[in-house]
Parts: sequence; C-alpha cells; structure tokens
Amino acid sequence: MSASNQHEHPAHGDHAIRRETAHKLARMALFSFISMFILARVVVFLIMSDSMPRLYFFAHGTHVHHLNYGIFLLAAVCGYSVFRRPTGRKAEITALVYGAAMGLTFDEFGMWLHLGGSYWQRASVDAVIVVAAVIGLIAYTPPLERLEKRHFRAFISVLAAIVGFVFVIFSTGTYIGNLVGPTLLELERKSSP
Repeated sequence: MSASNQHEHPAHGDHAIRRETAHKLARMALFSFISMFILARVVVFLIMSDSMPRLYFFAHGTHVHHLNYGIFLLAAVCGYSVFRRPTGRKAEITALVYGAAMGLTFDEFGMWLHLGGSYWQRASVDAVIVVAAVIGLIAYTPPLERLEKRHFRAFISVLAAIVGFVFVIFSTGTYIGNLVGPTLLELERKSSP
C-alpha cells in the first residue's frame, strides 16, 4: 500500500474517506454540538427571565420544544447522508448541521427520557457530556493500527483522568444543582404559559 493510500479506508460505494477528513468532520460536529447546547441554554434562560421575547412555538396550544427541531434536523441529515453521501464542503456543512441537531435534541434529553418534567434536569447535562466525549473520541483518537505500547500507557492515564473528571463533574454538578436548582425551577414555573 502506498504512503498516500495508507490513511484511507473504503466507504460503501465508489469513494473513500481519508481518516483526517473523518476526524475533521467529527471535530466540526463536536464544535457545533457544544455551541448549540450552550446557545440553547442561554436563550432559554433569557426567555425564562424575561430578558428577551418568548420565541416558543405553540401548535394548537402545545409547546413544541426545541428537541423536536433537533429530531427533524437529525432525520434530514441522516437521509441526506445516506442517499447523497456528501463529500468536501457539503460533508463539512452536514457535520455542522448534525452537531447542531444533536445539541438541540440532547439539550432536552431529560425531558424526553422522563417524558416531561423540568427543562433544567441534570440528566440533560450528563447526556451532553457523554455525547461530547464520544464525539471527541471519534475526533481525536488515532487509528488502532497506529497505537503502540506507549499509547496504551497514555490510554490508561487518560482513562484514570476521565474517571476522576467524571467524579469531580458529578460532585460539582450536584453541588451547583442544589445551589441554583431551586432558583431555576422557580424561574421556569413563573415563565410557563
């Protein structure tokens, strides 16, 4: 196999995707995912605190949550990806839209997991952290054939750091949730139509 082809793997059909391109697309999706999650949280907070107009959409008296927009976007991106198999700039735009759709959907993960409840559920933030971690692994992990013994040691170190990070995030999240949770729930209760 030539040096120029060693980083390629065959895709279904007649074209191949360079690994660097797949990693780049995952990085773009990760950026878009985290950005949309933050944007959604900020906008909802501003709406609930009456700092901006209510942008909620109602259909026959039913509040259409933004997770629904995410689901429709995911369906469109999936269909486009399967039937058109975009490459180049179109693939990059598809990755950005995919990340945004995932951000909209997982921002309200707790609500669709529990079929309702408060927007400020801890389950949504936990789900976003897990999804971001998975996309991050796809974006930054080297191919298996390039892993060496030193990578295994680094993997064990990173795994230990992740376990520690999860413990710190969970503990901090619980503390912050107890600290500001009642205020956010009261804000949500007051802003509900």
